[in-house]
Amino acid sequence: MLRELSRRSLKFVLGTGASNIRPGVPPLIAELSPNMSSSANTDSGPLESAMRQKLTDRFHPEHLEVINESYMHNVPQESETHFKVVVVSQQFENEALIKRHRSINDTLKFEIENGVHALSIVAKTPQQWQAKPLVEKSPPCQGGFGK
Repeated sequence: MLRELSRRSLKFVLGTGASNIRPGVPPLIAELSPNMSSSANTDSGPLESAMRQKLTDRFHPEHLEVINESYMHNVPQESETHFKVVVVSQQFENEALIKRHRSINDTLKFEIENGVHALSIVAKTPQQWQAKPLVEKSPPCQGGFGK
């Protein structure tokens, strides 16, 4: 799956890092999130690591993927500007999809305000994930403004 997404894309399933390529520090980020843990995966960039740690702390997910999709866009190499997150958590039980998305956006507010340009969210309960454990591939970048 990593090869399909990109060599630089990192698929992180809770407890395992799946990349040996270290993305660089994005040019727009001058500081790390104040809640970033020192135990974050060292194979990912600072923003990606902070996002993973915050999502883990907040939702205690049974499955978590933080995928850097910046390579698919017209941004400098090694950027951390476009992400897809897949969060599977029992905390989403009986919650509307919009409320799940708002919770994730609130959790990642610092990152969104400090460099993350786009965030695609997949938020499922464990039962939903078990029924369909797939994440659709993101479409290619259209060059902005639908070009």
